[in-house]
Amino acid sequence: MWQNPRMFTRRRILQGTGGFLAAAFPSTRVTGRATRRGQESVKRPSSDITGRLARYMVEARDRSLPHAVARDGKHRILDTLGAMVSGARLKPGEMAIRFVRGQGGAPEASILTTDIRTSAINAALANGMFGHADETDDFEPVTKAHPGCAVVPAALAMAEREGRSGTELLRAVTLGYDVCCRFLMALGPDLVRATHRSAEGTSATFGSAAAAASLARLDEKGMRHALSYAAQQVSGIWSWARDTEHVEKAFDLGGMGARNGVTAAVMVSTGFTGVWDVLEGEHNLFEAFSTEPKPEEMVAGLGSRFFVTETALKIFSVGYPIQAPLDAFLRLRREHGLTVDNVARIVVKLPEDGARVVDNRAMPDVNCQYIIAVALIDGTVSFAESHSHERMADPQVRAVKERVQLVADRSLKDPAAPRSGLVEVTLRDGRTVSHFTRHPPGTKESPLDTGGVNAKARGLMEPVLGGRRTDALIERVNALEELKDVRELRPLLTL
Repeated sequence: MWQNPRMFTRRRILQGTGGFLAAAFPSTRVTGRATRRGQESVKRPSSDITGRLARYMVEARDRSLPHAVARDGKHRILDTLGAMVSGARLKPGEMAIRFVRGQGGAPEASILTTDIRTSAINAALANGMFGHADETDDFEPVTKAHPGCAVVPAALAMAEREGRSGTELLRAVTLGYDVCCRFLMALGPDLVRATHRSAEGTSATFGSAAAAASLARLDEKGMRHALSYAAQQVSGIWSWARDTEHVEKAFDLGGMGARNGVTAAVMVSTGFTGVWDVLEGEHNLFEAFSTEPKPEEMVAGLGSRFFVTETALKIFSVGYPIQAPLDAFLRLRREHGLTVDNVARIVVKLPEDGARVVDNRAMPDVNCQYIIAVALIDGTVSFAESHSHERMADPQVRAVKERVQLVADRSLKDPAAPRSGLVEVTLRDGRTVSHFTRHPPGTKESPLDTGGVNAKARGLMEPVLGGRRTDALIERVNALEELKDVRELRPLLTL
């Protein structure tokens, strides 16, 4: 019987096309085993990086962490919470609060230090911006990743949404750090910035997606699809270095990746499907993002090497390339009685890539010359001074700053100490003193103990939360495994 051509719907046309293609292209060209739920049969490379990573992500949810790894994971969570609470009161935090307050959303997760409950995606965005707003979040020296300010907010939002335990939160954060840093290792850390990409923004999405997907309790198929949605959202270029108010930088390094990761996990948990093998299939992520990828780095050492133990905690609220030279200069100041009156010249030598980040930037906390000038005048660099545009414009500071020279020294490039700093001070009497800080305090080579992490977090949180709530929060995080439901932290973190 004849049928009206208009009755051929798009679905029927596609069905017919499928049959035509099957006849036109014999199945002998398709090898390998078919994947589940209608995934077309494809040839699976023997490396199967996507599958190996996805399976580990599933297993990590139930795998106990070694004691030292769990301790360091709690340190990073507490350190990031301190940065988030502090950052909520700075301009990037205020802008994020204003934004999410206007978005509405299902009341799934909390915006720290406020009365706002919103979607987990919105909460991850805002809390992620908080996490990098004050420049006190952690840093991984080899990859240049800032895992904490994205991974912890993403995990916290998803854990609150799902009512997960403290142990599940801890394991998810640990996993997020691993995936975040390994992604950059697979791309080649130096190659990322060589192509004008932001190592921090690029890696944040992957780490956050891993943490959020763990707390969503996705199976292997879901993990594969979450990785695919993370890959599609990977972004970030190095232009944030020209930001003048830390607002876009807070978004790029913290909020964007946290939001992207939670988005990927939530979409897949609600049924979104995606590409099965985004890390090694045709047009895969590594080929798209690196000229010399090393895909095996994505899974190398999983379960035995934990990047959550390797990130550096900052003791100064300044950009990470300034941590070593500031430590070196303060040592020289103490040991040799340096003052504004007796110092003629200060030369700061940094590895070339770090020097480019902090050379006379518009933001006080990433301006090396300004920070060293304040350190000479004050004998310390307080949180307030490191964020003060007014102090940076002070005539005395500007005059002292003229004595500070920053040198990009290629000889300091050392994979074993990628964020070192050498400071040479010439006194007015002609003497020269110098100090080289290979690894600043807070690195894995010179780690902070629990007391040091507690003290840093207390200093950041107490002005906002008050002493009682701050002490209670520190106690709960240090005993995170005893927490039955992450939602129990709400009264300590919100209004």
